[in-house]
Amino acid sequence: MEEFPVVHTNFWDAFQAVPIIILALIILKILFPKLQTWLNTISNVLGLLISIVFAHPGNLWAGIFMGVFYGNSAIGVYYSYVISFEAFRNRKPEEPYR
Repeated sequence: MEEFPVVHTNFWDAFQAVPIIILALIILKILFPKLQTWLNTISNVLGLLISIVFAHPGNLWAGIFMGVFYGNSAIGVYYSYVISFEAFRNRKPEEPYR
């Protein structure tokens, strides 16, 4: 029976990978507006590529494991920002206190 793979991740891996993925999503959305429905898939593929190729090149399972986290973290932050911005833009002016 094999042990679970030991995942050695660096604090800076996530803080470099996630903003890179978010920036790539914003650029792709500007260049190709029809890709809106594919942003989740693109985010996960980019997360897997960054993790397998750069962050964990010697351990495939650790790369897959962390790549999914990178991609999902990036798309979560991206959509959270989009929803918050739309809510702020569409808010009603506050009534004065009486």
